[in-house]
Amino acid sequence: MDRERFEKQIMFLKEIDRVKTIFRQTRLLDDSRYENDAEHGWHLAVMAMTLAEYSNAENLDLWKVIRMILLHDIVEIDAGDILLYDSQNRGDLKKERETRCAERIFGLLPDDQRDAYRALWDEFEARETPESKFAAALDRFEPIIQNVSTDGHAWRKHGISRRQVEDANRHIGDGSDDLWEYVRELIEDSDRKGYYSG
Repeated sequence: MDRERFEKQIMFLKEIDRVKTIFRQTRLLDDSRYENDAEHGWHLAVMAMTLAEYSNAENLDLWKVIRMILLHDIVEIDAGDILLYDSQNRGDLKKERETRCAERIFGLLPDDQRDAYRALWDEFEARETPESKFAAALDRFEPIIQNVSTDGHAWRKHGISRRQVEDANRHIGDGSDDLWEYVRELIEDSDRKGYYSG
């Protein structure tokens, strides 16, 4: 065993335990409490395994999708969970905070793993490959399901309009036409039920 390598890996694994303490803006489907980032990643990984057949990609690398999903929100350990619809904290500020965290946390690992994990995170953020498009689609799909299941809890709490929901989630269709069609039905139904503001 390379003891130095092993110690770096253990340090990384201890640090990412903190992702369990980062609570998101959405609530569990039973509306009992807010979801944390670790639960979100687990749920997305299972969603990827279950819904992979609906990806727009013909030869989707599912293992790559799952790795991206499991790593994508680790940066929120330092950056926190920023509301999708919060225009003041999105964009450059969000990217800067998350990039600093990615450098710090992935930097705890041995160089080969640091580079591999960082490449997966960067690929997810860029949303240019079939795998990253599908992973990003699922990342947006889960909160839609949560909001619909909790009578629009986060949308109502933060005064989110139907248009904001449509605009922020439109890229679901880049990863899955089928999921986007389903989400559009949910958005329409949520409008009829009064889950939006304005």
